Amino acid sequence: MTEPMPGTAAGPETPTPTILLVTGNHADALSDEFGRYRRDYHVRCVSSAIEAITTLGQLSSQGEPIALIVAESELSDMPILEALGTFRSIVPTARRVVVIHWDRFATTSEALRIPLRKGKFDTFLLMPRGARDEEFHYAITEMLSDWGATIAAPVVESIRIIADTESPLTLEIRDLLDRMGMPHRTHTPDSPAGREAQAAFDHSAIDGTDTTDGPRFPLVQSMVSKSHRTVIAPDSARDVSVMMYGRPSDVAEDSVVDLAIAGAGPAGLAAAVYAASEGLSTVVIESSAIGGQAGTSSMIRNYLGFPRGISGMRLAQRARTQAVRFGARFYSGWAVERLEVGVENRPHCLITDGGDVRAHAVLIASGVAYRRLGVESLEALVGLGVFYGAAMSAAREMEGRDVIVVGGGNSAGQAAIHLARFARSVTIVVRRADLTSTMSQYLIGEIAYHPRISVCGGCEVVDGGGSPTLDRITLRHRSTGTLEERAVGGLFLLIGAEPHCEWIPDDIARDARGFVLTGRDVPKDRWGDGLPPANLATSAPGVFAAGDIRSGSMKRVASASGEGAGVVPLVHQWVEARALG
Repeated sequence: MTEPMPGTAAGPETPTPTILLVTGNHADALSDEFGRYRRDYHVRCVSSAIEAITTLGQLSSQGEPIALIVAESELSDMPILEALGTFRSIVPTARRVVVIHWDRFATTSEALRIPLRKGKFDTFLLMPRGARDEEFHYAITEMLSDWGATIAAPVVESIRIIADTESPLTLEIRDLLDRMGMPHRTHTPDSPAGREAQAAFDHSAIDGTDTTDGPRFPLVQSMVSKSHRTVIAPDSARDVSVMMYGRPSDVAEDSVVDLAIAGAGPAGLAAAVYAASEGLSTVVIESSAIGGQAGTSSMIRNYLGFPRGISGMRLAQRARTQAVRFGARFYSGWAVERLEVGVENRPHCLITDGGDVRAHAVLIASGVAYRRLGVESLEALVGLGVFYGAAMSAAREMEGRDVIVVGGGNSAGQAAIHLARFARSVTIVVRRADLTSTMSQYLIGEIAYHPRISVCGGCEVVDGGGSPTLDRITLRHRSTGTLEERAVGGLFLLIGAEPHCEWIPDDIARDARGFVLTGRDVPKDRWGDGLPPANLATSAPGVFAAGDIRSGSMKRVASASGEGAGVVPLVHQWVEARALG
């Protein structure tokens, strides 16, 4: 298994981003504190809100990226919240931090809590009180890191994509790499990078057919090192995963691991961390990118321990790194085709197209999929303006467009807020009258305040089209039956959840919707010795379930993580019992 390494610099054409300090009373102190960032950022200091607005307008018109705006809580010429709203209208992608002088922290911070909850800015901090105030700078680097991961063009590239058109496959690969946290760039075939990749491409490696007319696109080139730059012509995003992470057949054919986990969402990741840290040999198989649906969330603000929020991608990658440190092995891009439940003390077996993994215990943590809309004209445009889930890469392509998000859950709310950094407008379409019964209150408040986001309740998408990409959709108002056509540049579908259960055998009891039953929910005729299975155990001994796939789960990141961790003691008991015969 090859672990991706940092790539090469993307080139001098990448403009240096700006950090703008807005302070009248403490300019020298703040400017001095931000001296440590001057190597990688232009640090500019202005003394008033009006001067900041002028500067932001000039930089924006010149195409200069603004990463961070740090404003003192009291400005001489404008209330801070009014100034922050204007800043966002000029540069909606910049992160916004309010700095409060310690003499006024108690009263000012209390006044800012409700605006912070509504998303009027990203965080407030106490002004540094001396040298090496690393808690302050930890928060600043978090903001810059989040901006760099979701907004900025990468300065280094671990992966190059060579593409002649913006095809669905190209977008699928870019979205996979974004969710993996893999720095990448797309180059045209006639660019220097494109010509280099084509020259390095082994034409005979595709399928043995004649390729004298040149390679098919896209090409993907690994930039691991100058001496080892593999180039492939992938048929799917999975081929890119294989290039980076290998395949399940890399696990020795005659070995039996303690725990095989199907799915690398929050439940699978938590189980991998705890199982591997306690000495259980652990293999994780994921059909897409590490993180599952949660990995597509642009910002999770209510996860324990992250007061300024964390993107789903970063949360997933940190968990994967933690699990790998303890010895867990990950294979992404491989869907489990079938689970063969072991009988008579034989191991269970997860079967994939890339090889089989045998294990004493199995955790089903494959999560759920967004329900398909079922409108034929729109299904034909998936990847061409129509997207299932919050496609991170596609968000950048929505600049200046009108966008529709369908769905009323937290994932839809997070997607709408992220898309509003780029799109001209974002409309959330829900079948219910409003969002109150399906979305967390903190997201509802932020959406209500956001000037670019509106909610269309009691509506559903019934048609749409465009050539070659989506340019219109048709809404039906459910109360009246009235049809309304809208010009749109993007449609993001996050509608409900269907379990990934087609590979699960009949040995494992499921409810009417296909979710896996555990504990006392397992039908009594499936109990062993008249006793119900353990709380997270299924009807098949040695097979457990956690996270969204489990019937009755909360469908939240924190609860899925807790269930994944909670499985590990049960796995220990099962493995030890098998060892004793």
